[in-house]
Amino acid sequence: MSLNSHIEWTDATWNPVRGCVKISPGCKHCYAETFAERFRGVKGHPYEQGFDLRLVPEKLTEPFGWRSPKLVFVNSMSDLFQTGVPDEYAEAVSRVMATANWHTYQVLTKRSERLLQLLKGRLRFAAEQENIWWGVSVEDRKHGLPRVDHLRQAPAKVRFLSIEPLLEDLGEINLSGITWAIVGGESGPGARPMKREWVVSIRKQCRMQGVPFFFKQWGGVRKAKNGRLLDGRTYDEYPERVLRAVPERAECLAWAEEFGKGFQDWALAVG
Repeated sequence: MSLNSHIEWTDATWNPVRGCVKISPGCKHCYAETFAERFRGVKGHPYEQGFDLRLVPEKLTEPFGWRSPKLVFVNSMSDLFQTGVPDEYAEAVSRVMATANWHTYQVLTKRSERLLQLLKGRLRFAAEQENIWWGVSVEDRKHGLPRVDHLRQAPAKVRFLSIEPLLEDLGEINLSGITWAIVGGESGPGARPMKREWVVSIRKQCRMQGVPFFFKQWGGVRKAKNGRLLDGRTYDEYPERVLRAVPERAECLAWAEEFGKGFQDWALAVG
C-alpha cells in the first residue's frame, strides 16, 4: 500500500492488480503506465514486467493489516474491470472490501459496461455496501458520458465521476444518482489543456443538482505551479462517509488468513 498518497482525493492506494491496456483518449498519457515502464526489466521490482497485466494475490489481504480507517483508491495502477481480470478475482477483491468495512474504498474504471454487469450480478453484495464507492472516468462526450449512464444503472450505494483528464466541454450532464464529481486537467509532458469554462460549467451543474464537487488540479506540464485554485479557492467536497472502528488485531489477522487460504484454494482449482 502507498500511504499518504499524492493523489489529492484519497489517503492511500491498494493494488491487487497491476497493469492495464489503453482503450480511450483519456488513456493517452497514462501516469501509471509511464511509472511502471520505467522499471521494466529491473529484477525483483514490483513492476519488473512493466505495465503488463498481473494479478497480485499476495496484496489481497493488505486492508486487514491497516490499523486506522483509510480512504483507499483501489487499483490506482490498473483497472479491476478490464477483460483480463477473472470474475472470481474481482469478487475476491470486492469481498475483502465488504469485510474490511472500516475503510472506504474508491473503485474507478473505464470499463463501465462490465462494471454494470457485475454489480447487477456476481458483485451485487458489494454494490450495496456504503463503504465502497464505484466510479467511472469521464474525459469527453463520446467515451465518457456513456459511462455515466452505465454507472447510473448500476445498483450502487455511492457512485462517483472522475472527470480527468477533462479534454473538452461536456455540455449538459445528467448527474441524477451521482454522489460525487472530481474534476482535473491532464499533467506531465504533452499535457492537453483544460479550459476554465469547462470546469465552471461542471461546478455549476454540481451545485444545481446537489453533487459534492472536488477540483483536483489545473494540470499542465508544471502541475505544481498551476495549482488547484478555482476562482481563488479550493474545492475539497466529499460524499458523507460511514466511519467504523478497526477491530482487534487478532480478529483482522483471522480474516486475512481465511481470505488468503480461500484464494489459494481457488488458484489451485483453476490453475
